[in-house]
Parts: sequence; structure tokens; C-alpha cells
Amino acid sequence: MKLALIVSDSHVARAAGDALRAKYDFVQVREADVVVALGGDGHLLHCLHEAMTLKAPKPMFGMNRGTVGFLMNDFKATKLEDRVAAAKPFVLHPLQMTATTTSGETVTHPAINEVSLLRETRQTAKIGIIIDGKTRMEELICDGVLVATPAGSTAYNLSANGPILPLEADLLALTPISPFRPRRWRGALLPAASVIEFEVREAKKRPVSAVADQMEVRDVAHVKVAIDRSISLTLLFDPEYALDDRISLEQFAS
Repeated sequence: MKLALIVSDSHVARAAGDALRAKYDFVQVREADVVVALGGDGHLLHCLHEAMTLKAPKPMFGMNRGTVGFLMNDFKATKLEDRVAAAKPFVLHPLQMTATTTSGETVTHPAINEVSLLRETRQTAKIGIIIDGKTRMEELICDGVLVATPAGSTAYNLSANGPILPLEADLLALTPISPFRPRRWRGALLPAASVIEFEVREAKKRPVSAVADQMEVRDVAHVKVAIDRSISLTLLFDPEYALDDRISLEQFAS
């Protein structure tokens, strides 16, 4: 098995990368069977976005040398090849965000965790919500709203009081961010096949940005979000500490 190594630029990750290079012979990403990503969750997301530029994205085995490391395996310098060979795969499909700005520009970008709409100024945003071509909410007055995948449901979505989604649920979380009206609306669970559209009301007066993971588009008028099943990304996890187990633990955390 040929392994490639991508290391984040933190001091801790670089030191761990040096320790791994002393033990193993790594190849370039395009030659590899599996990519080992060394860093935190943000670094792994960056690696996954880079992988989507390849015709056939490589499976990724993340090891935590960051802060939270929710998507990462524990770091160990020993038996790396054995761990990768025994790892449990999880295949995910990213969201595809298509954002149209008030000037008429259209920007398309994938998102692994979530697509979020956020107010740009002190004024609240006014956003209409359309699901599969049908208007479900004429006007949500809020700081923003987001759509999260199961893999991303424990990130920004959880901070916004959204639900944690098991990986096998085949659902998306639609979660408001600081809603003012309707005051008691706390979001919705949608089938993963749903096509979600947001229409920004008074877009010039109340500007809104759209963010797909780490890619921001400012002054949007309309945003469309749907799962892109043409792209498959594979994460590898140690069998004893897989991502679905971590999500279950988060659901019962006190």
C-alpha cells in the first residue's frame, strides 16, 4: 500500500510529520493509495476539498494533531500501515452550493460540513425558504440559517442548537441561527435528496453572505443547496473509534 502524507503548518503537526517520515516512505498524492492527513478537522476539510479536484479522490486517514479532531483518528507513529489496512471506510457526498449574487454573478462550491447564510451588517436577515420547489417559509427573520450534512452536524450546526445526525440517517439538518421570527421555529430535518433554496429578501438593504465550509460569497440574492452524489469521498477510521461511534457519544454528552 502506497501512502501519501499531508501535514498542516502547526508546530505540533510538523513535528509529528517528521516522526512519521523517519519511519515510512511516503509518495506523492497522485501516486498514493491512501492519503494520511496530519492536523486538525480544518486541515482534513482542506485536504478533502483538494481531493475533489482530482478525477478519483483518494481515501483519507486523518490523525489528530490539532485541537478537537472530531473527524480524526488518534495519532500514533507506530503500525501506521497496519492501521490503514484495517480501517473502516465511510463514504460521504458533499453538498453543492450554487449562489447568485445581487449583481447576477453565479458561484458554485462544494461543502462537506455545511452551507450557511449569514447577515453581513447589524440588521437582521430576511430569508425565504423553498424545499423541492415549494415555499415552506415565506420569511425567516434571523442572523442566518444553515444546511448541515450528518458529518457536519456536530460542527457549526450543533453550536446553533441544531440536531446531531447519525451517519446512516440519510438526512440534512436545516437550522436557523438566532431566529427572531418565527421565534419558536428551531429548524427541520429533511430527506438527503431534498433541494433547498434560499431567497434573500431586501438583499440590498439587508446583505447576506453564503459560506460553503470555508468559501464565502458575499451579497447573495439566491442560494441553492443539494447533495452532489457524483462526488464520493472516503474517510478511514480505526474500527474501535469510528465516526458513527463519536456521533453517538455526542448525542448523549452531558
